[in-house]
Amino acid sequence: MIQISDLCFGYNLKKDLFSNLNLDIHPGQIHGLLGLNGAGKSSLLHLIQGLRFCDTGSISVFGQNPQSRSVPLLRESFLLAEEIYAPNMSMKKFVDRFAPFYPKFSLESFLKFLNEFELAHNSHLAKLSMGQKKKALIAFGLATNTNLLMMDEPTNGLDIPSKKQFRKILAHIINENRIYIISTHQIRDLHSLIDNVIVINDGKIIFNHTINDICKNLHFSLAPQESNHSNIIYQERVPGGYLKIKNANGRTSFEPDLEVLFNAIMTVNDSIKHAFQQHSNL
Repeated sequence: MIQISDLCFGYNLKKDLFSNLNLDIHPGQIHGLLGLNGAGKSSLLHLIQGLRFCDTGSISVFGQNPQSRSVPLLRESFLLAEEIYAPNMSMKKFVDRFAPFYPKFSLESFLKFLNEFELAHNSHLAKLSMGQKKKALIAFGLATNTNLLMMDEPTNGLDIPSKKQFRKILAHIINENRIYIISTHQIRDLHSLIDNVIVINDGKIIFNHTINDICKNLHFSLAPQESNHSNIIYQERVPGGYLKIKNANGRTSFEPDLEVLFNAIMTVNDSIKHAFQQHSNL
């Protein structure tokens, strides 16, 4: 489990990026970390990984402080950064050099993932395209089998077939003891994988709910025209008409559109919060 308590962090003394941020992240789910550009998604992942230190407050990852950079914790955490670095070496040499840092690394899984991404296992990293390098590092990260796997914009630079393969692979390796955090702007690439939606804005967590809770509290429906009904929390033009979000009030809903939900959270968050509060008070 990850526990973040009263976290304050900033890159300068004039303004905090995070101000008393609190967040608990549980294993067994894929957590989608969403937010506007500059909201601090990447910074939060770096803080959890221990690559940056909080000014005040605390972060606990599996009961340990990531700032200590302890070997047992580093063995159980992997961060795939948005800006990837692929050293000038063969795939085999890369694995020989870096896999020993991860005791649960599976060479068999790595080779399987490379095959699914249609990458040759004897490729030289320097000769791969940027998208191919990313697929190689994704395959490596998934094969580490760490209890904490964080990926920052993993689908950026991937072609459509590769995005499909990424979703397929990730869906098959879910483990109830592991924590998966994916920071992304490409919500439509990953909406079918995300179990829990976390939205960060103005230095705080403004939304943190599972897909199951979203379906219980919010009703999504598609209509051909815009409506002025007072029971509509938010509506947005989409292909086929207008996607409307209402208070569920016991109604069943189709799978929520996370991109529209994110826009609603950023636009009418008080109304979204009220819908969840109403359900909790029943």
